[in-house]
Amino acid sequence: MKPLEGITVLDFSQFLSAPSATMRLADLGARVIKVERPDSGDICRTLYVSNLKIEEDSSLFHSINRNKDGVSLDLKNPDCREDLENLLSLADVMVVNFRPGVAKRLGLDYTSVSAGHPQIVYGEITGYGTAGPWSSRPGQDLLVQSLSGLAWLNGNQDQPPTPMGLSVADLFAGQHLAQGILAALIKRAACGEGSYVHVSMLESVMDMQFEVFTTWLNDGHQPPLRSAVNNANGYINAPYGIYRTADGYIAIAMVPITTLGQLVNCDALAAYTDPETWCSRRDEIKAVLAEHLLTGTTAHWLSLLEPADVWCSDVFTWERLFETDGFKELDILQTVRTRGGTEFTTTRCPITIDGEHYKSEKPAPRIGQDNRIYLEN
Repeated sequence: MKPLEGITVLDFSQFLSAPSATMRLADLGARVIKVERPDSGDICRTLYVSNLKIEEDSSLFHSINRNKDGVSLDLKNPDCREDLENLLSLADVMVVNFRPGVAKRLGLDYTSVSAGHPQIVYGEITGYGTAGPWSSRPGQDLLVQSLSGLAWLNGNQDQPPTPMGLSVADLFAGQHLAQGILAALIKRAACGEGSYVHVSMLESVMDMQFEVFTTWLNDGHQPPLRSAVNNANGYINAPYGIYRTADGYIAIAMVPITTLGQLVNCDALAAYTDPETWCSRRDEIKAVLAEHLLTGTTAHWLSLLEPADVWCSDVFTWERLFETDGFKELDILQTVRTRGGTEFTTTRCPITIDGEHYKSEKPAPRIGQDNRIYLEN
């Protein structure tokens, strides 16, 4: 039995952030009913991250909405209100990510819903909160990364602000919403009361930066200084970074510079005996190391560093990672079969409980595929 079996979630959300939260709840055993517009459904069906389509919908839609049931409902049509109330009566949790004001106009805001369903756990994701001058801005991942300061942490010192190559604002917000919903379900089990759980994408991105942002807050607002050479963290001393080798790359984390110099036979590093210089002369040290590492292969440097317990690694592409025994041991992949018979591979739930990996072949729903089950009396 999965932990959330018996919990029903109404998913009114679209795009990526909130659907990723409901997908995780489905992975953990919840019955998730995705509610879409009758005509075009979730905009994510046609939101392509590449030219890859699976049958008629984007691969992104299939990967983020797997393991869900689906109904279609025109939320603006008063004649659908009875069907909507019937769905709400089934639900333990409902999730939305409308722009501020839309849920209220539809009668789907927390105040309206909880008046008739006081035990419901209501989850919402916004871009920048429900009030204030930014509340009406679109909660789009690149824009949130840009406003949050995150883009200024990436790339070398002479490079422009660089966003991360993933939709981190969406995905962190989704996981934070899932955490909040689980906490609210525990509260409800204890006292019988529902809750309003709100997450904004900006707050989630600020939280993911807590380590470096806390330093800034308590260090006289001194900005992190990106390294001019192989930047990996604005605050961490040399040699922290990824370096080119004769045949590839190597990542080296924290290790005393003098120790590193001895291990890789770089005599020039022996001059940096004062640990203070590992910060104050960080780029100088990294430049010396970068030039030296070009003289040997990645395997050669790893053969010297790994036996000395230095934190280091090769730098893999997905293709190389895919072939490793370490990746295979994780059993992180699963095969999903669409209702049209197409099979595709994606990741499973990354949470293991009592040794069990949670997988499901259940695909993303077609628009309105389960109306007969949930809407027709």
